Amino acid sequence: MSNIVAYIVSRELIAASSQLPSNRGRSVAVHALIHALRLSKHPHLLVLRPTPASRTALTAFHTRSYIDAVNSKKASEGDSDSSSDIEDAFGFDSDCPRFPLLASYVELVAGAVLTGAESLIDGRVGVAIAWDGGRHHARKDRAAGFCYVADCVLALMRLKRTKQRIMYIDLDVHYSDGVSDAFREPTRTREPQILTLSIHHAAPGFFPPSPYAALPTPTSDPYSLSLPLHLGFSAATFGRVWRSVRAVRSAYDPAYVVLQCGADALAGDPCGVANWCLSSADPDGMGMLEVVADVLSWERVDALGEKLGERLPSDTPIPDHQQFPIWFILKFVQFDVPPGTMQDTNAEADAGYLQEVEACYDRVVQAINTRRAAGR
Repeated sequence: MSNIVAYIVSRELIAASSQLPSNRGRSVAVHALIHALRLSKHPHLLVLRPTPASRTALTAFHTRSYIDAVNSKKASEGDSDSSSDIEDAFGFDSDCPRFPLLASYVELVAGAVLTGAESLIDGRVGVAIAWDGGRHHARKDRAAGFCYVADCVLALMRLKRTKQRIMYIDLDVHYSDGVSDAFREPTRTREPQILTLSIHHAAPGFFPPSPYAALPTPTSDPYSLSLPLHLGFSAATFGRVWRSVRAVRSAYDPAYVVLQCGADALAGDPCGVANWCLSSADPDGMGMLEVVADVLSWERVDALGEKLGERLPSDTPIPDHQQFPIWFILKFVQFDVPPGTMQDTNAEADAGYLQEVEACYDRVVQAINTRRAAGR
């Protein structure tokens, strides 16, 4: 396996992603910081320009009518009388309003993940990073949850054409309803090529409402998995449940892993439901960085860490650069995201919730192993 990392980026992608109403300016801030740290110049990093997704590529999942609505010039120009029905039907209201570069955004974000998938398939790289992707709420026929394009689904569909197994892991604080629903088959009889697993917070009134956001039942599809966590989940809780994730991965044995790393699961996010950190001081805990490193070890790219060098220390200061004022305003002066002070309700001794999770996932692993042994 290649020890090269693909970093998919272009000026056009940054410009379009920076207009995203829910995260205005975030893309340019992140990519500018990567450039300021000279990470994009690393000899083992391959910078790839995304090829904008064609209509054919987008309609591999999305409906033609939705893509037509995305490209609707009248609606983009704000003709409210003629477009109100379109806005309602395709989700362009409330949390997904239109913005000037919407059509380009959809083509470029989808194109970025598809470019990454192609670079993995042809063997040029061992890891592909698309910072602007991960839009896991979008549906085939509408926008939802700040997500206008189902880039994760499109990437999984492209990898599926290799005829190999793919595991999708979602670390966002919200359930990956758009991705999970796209591949759920409750009555399936054969082992599928795609297994989805979402680790998230779930509670009444917390987005997105879905009956599938709960723990799997004995009759659930063992290849469409949900692992809900209670308020305040920490690195200690993550370290414990991650053992179950490893067991699922070992049983399923995927050739590819698609990892969605939602930053809203970290402590201090406005969602205010999690206590997770970037790096855990507890050897039994798992911060987001430990999780990413563990997934890399699954994919047999252990040498990648040696090739790319040591991890940036958490107290590395944000360097002065054009976008520095954004980081200063956000009160980020170094890279660490330490745990907060919220109580981790998953670890309450009298609740026994983590034992329930472990028992549930023991059944899942058994179901996967049974189907594998039966050749189904």
